[in-house]
Amino acid sequence: LFGFDRFFFLLLLLVVIIVIMSGPKIIVIGGGLSGLSAAHTVLERGGRVLLLDKSAFLGGNSTKATSGINGATTRTQIAKGVGDSVEAFLKDTVLSATGGKSTEPYPLAEVLVGESAAAVEWLKDSFKLDLSLLGRLGGHSFPRTHRGKERFPGFTITYALMEELERIEKKTPERARVITRARATKLLKDEATGEVTGVEYEHKGKKYTEHGPVIIATGGYGADFGDDSILMRHRPDLKSFSTTNGPHCTGDGIKMAQAVGAGLKDITFVQVHPTGLIMPSDPNCKVKYLAAEALRGVGGLLLDGNGRRFVNELGRRDYVSGKMRENKGPFRLVLNSAAKAEIDWHIKHYCSRGLMREFQSGADLAKDIGVPASQLAETFSTYNQVAKSKNDPHGKLYFANTPFNMNDKFYVGFVTPVVHYTMGGVYVSPASEVLTPEGKPIPALWATGEVMGGTHGKNRLGGSSLLDCVVFGRVAGRNAASYLMNKLVSSGGRAGKIAGHLAPGFKLDVSNGTVRIEISGLGAGAGSAGAGASSAGPSTSSPSGPHPDSAEAAAAADSGAPAKKEKKEYTMADVAKHNTDKDCWVVVNGEVLDVTSFLDDHPGGKAVIMIYAGKDASEEFNMLHARDVVEKYAPEIVIGTLKK
Repeated sequence: LFGFDRFFFLLLLLVVIIVIMSGPKIIVIGGGLSGLSAAHTVLERGGRVLLLDKSAFLGGNSTKATSGINGATTRTQIAKGVGDSVEAFLKDTVLSATGGKSTEPYPLAEVLVGESAAAVEWLKDSFKLDLSLLGRLGGHSFPRTHRGKERFPGFTITYALMEELERIEKKTPERARVITRARATKLLKDEATGEVTGVEYEHKGKKYTEHGPVIIATGGYGADFGDDSILMRHRPDLKSFSTTNGPHCTGDGIKMAQAVGAGLKDITFVQVHPTGLIMPSDPNCKVKYLAAEALRGVGGLLLDGNGRRFVNELGRRDYVSGKMRENKGPFRLVLNSAAKAEIDWHIKHYCSRGLMREFQSGADLAKDIGVPASQLAETFSTYNQVAKSKNDPHGKLYFANTPFNMNDKFYVGFVTPVVHYTMGGVYVSPASEVLTPEGKPIPALWATGEVMGGTHGKNRLGGSSLLDCVVFGRVAGRNAASYLMNKLVSSGGRAGKIAGHLAPGFKLDVSNGTVRIEISGLGAGAGSAGAGASSAGPSTSSPSGPHPDSAEAAAAADSGAPAKKEKKEYTMADVAKHNTDKDCWVVVNGEVLDVTSFLDDHPGGKAVIMIYAGKDASEEFNMLHARDVVEKYAPEIVIGTLKK
């Protein structure tokens, strides 16, 4: 290209880029790991994103994931000499999905497993995450569940993506916008074409409408216990069970998708996790904390009410839960000091919340169980012999951190089966397209994460929930970005129409992260050019601000710095007086926080804070959070400092 033709071509390309960057956005509903993965992938592909979440904070159930993220043939595995393979992981996944009845692969499992290593490396490379430790969970033939050295992996991973999205939003608000407390209520649809065109949502008592392709990432229905809920319609037998799910898990995305013609898949398949931790002070609490499966992976034993083993602790979750129903409780999860050392952070966390206890000896533990010390010693001796012979009557194959010695210290928690994960959901294709009951894609609608049905069959492997979120978040994000870009630059799209006026021979194709432009009729210098899509998208000037009454304007106003209040000094005696859910103070890192109005918004639930009502929660807080979290997200709750 030379002279005028070259100038014309560059001008045309610039027009296309500006139109794309100022055009419609992709709307992501849900701010857990699946929604965040989708949002970042759209941004990497040069698109614009609006992320809506009905909760006060992003994160969802993803922040509660305790064991890690699966991946086969990752750099970490290779460095540690783990001889895993995609084929082995796929076999384990299918066996779990079919209850051990088949090893025949199915498309969603092939995508989940085939993209697992890329998902783990993306997290490490793009977000500088530590995923250097490996664990072997139930149903896995190799150690492939990745986690870091500190904090729960779900929280660490999700928080990193959340922080990066906030950074992008602050730096380039024309590219990304996040609105919390925004409850999506309805998907908009063009009845003539069947295309989803946007979403209606509620924010601060008002209704708003946004237009663009939609990715649903709203999670499952594991806390949907209402009489006419999805869970109770399809699994009324689980009504009496507790759940590990947050109150946001009410199947909103499934209901909205059904309203525009989506089909359902595996909706009756609900995972009951065997090790929900029982809080001794509130044993009947409906929402329970999860004992990470990694605790059994490092050698934890499950004992029945008589102090006996009754199960392969590393069996699939459905199998272990079934064995618990067949036996007599109360059931205890027991780790020795060697197992505790391998997963020390988790144990400290559970003990600090009163969910696990330390026993100084086997005799002390036997006394707590209510059996003779000799009976517990027999259980340990039998297990030690089994570990040596590798011939367990319960079928266990892997024995970490043996032997168990009565003179050792033990770390113990009461556990019970709980509703944990819903395998059923929206019917989707391997490209994350939402499908009708007949299997036809609904244009401009994708789904990712737990809202999808069919990914895990009857039973999900531990460590595959975070993987599901990242893999299908990336699949949905890249396909939505490609769809929108093709729509914009097609002959009927906005960029296509503009370019068509400037150059009647203009053709543009967007696929596999590549933009290809062809122009005919420019004379001898005419030709074609290919341009790789920028990972961050071209820089453009910020578009005009939102309407003063829009939710985006409200969100922008919310982000303004609150007026500073005078901080007083308080003693611990002062703080201790405020210890109810109607008047709750806690101390964190020398600051006194009035968290009364924050209790219902806390992502980890109200009960977590109430453990420390009127007390110093610094140690527990610092185990889970970055030190600047209060200043960033809830500065208004700081009312003073602790008097020294």
